[in-house]
Amino acid sequence: MKLAQRQSMIDSSGIRKVFDLAAKIDNPINLSIGLPDFDVPDDVKDAAIKAIKGGKNRYTLTAGIPALREEVREYYRKRNIPFEDVFIASGTSGALMLVFLALLDPGDEVLVPDPYFVIYAALIKYLGAKVVPVNTYPDFHLTREALEAAWTPKTKLLILNSPGNPSGVVYSEEECRMAAEFAESKGIEVLSDEIYEPFCYESDFVPPSRFFKAPITINGLSKSVSMTGWRLGWVAGPAKLIKAMTDVQQYTFVCAPSIAQEAALVGIHHDMTAAREDYKKRRDLIYNGLTSAGYRVRKPGGAFYIFPEAPGGDAAKFVDAAIANKLLIVPGNVFSTRNTNFRISYAASRETILRGIEVLEKLAKQFAS
Repeated sequence: MKLAQRQSMIDSSGIRKVFDLAAKIDNPINLSIGLPDFDVPDDVKDAAIKAIKGGKNRYTLTAGIPALREEVREYYRKRNIPFEDVFIASGTSGALMLVFLALLDPGDEVLVPDPYFVIYAALIKYLGAKVVPVNTYPDFHLTREALEAAWTPKTKLLILNSPGNPSGVVYSEEECRMAAEFAESKGIEVLSDEIYEPFCYESDFVPPSRFFKAPITINGLSKSVSMTGWRLGWVAGPAKLIKAMTDVQQYTFVCAPSIAQEAALVGIHHDMTAAREDYKKRRDLIYNGLTSAGYRVRKPGGAFYIFPEAPGGDAAKFVDAAIANKLLIVPGNVFSTRNTNFRISYAASRETILRGIEVLEKLAKQFAS
């Protein structure tokens, strides 16, 4: 069989490779996957069960059920984020795919702060557009100089992700305003991925999308109320884009899962305070463990990831050694043009994190010698 040429532009996710490896290792220390380790809240489950028993098991309107679309509209009105319309998608990954399909042509360039969530680069390349990394090392924050250096007349889109994966960086209001001024001066579109919004540990969340005139804002409930397998996300943005995404959805996903949409009517109101405080304690635990062991690492302000530098400078080699010790982490070159860092997900139990720290302490000594 001869596959489409575009298949050469995509490979198995490095994160998924580690995920699959976990099934083959006895009692692994799994700090690799961005999967919330608490269950879906009972009231959200109950809403789904009620929907199933109530017969709400069929196709919905392509762009989502009216009640949920109105809840999402209100969600952004309260946050003073500009939008014209909203769209319910099959997860934020499905949302990204539809945005890119509707917006990008082959040859278009997309500015992506480096390091970045792996799916951005994969989907952009798959559609024949070009990923242009924006250097944010060593502190993972945006600068006008780096944005200017990456921009060309072919640039069509800038992607922002705050709180960020894999770095855990949270953009300041000054950064967001600067990025907005830059985008406006260049006449480019902006996509703000805010899926980790509930998890900011040092200050209140500052939505990057608030500072743009016509942002494309993506969010959902996978990370907040742990609905990763329910495939439910949304997009708020210009009406022209939402109409285009709706047209594409008719011939692809058809609609987001009906049961997940009904459950989201409850999940969107869930109080995340307890989970946020729990993750903050775990963030402090892994950060203190890494710094005590001598790792060079920036303290993340949000999400549930930390992105230390690998001792010796070769993250792939370091991760191989970690896996040999049953510690599952992800090399930085999965998320970056560089191979200097590695990602830890601390969405894990305290016991697992402490086991991971023991291995990391051992490896720090091994790679220092």
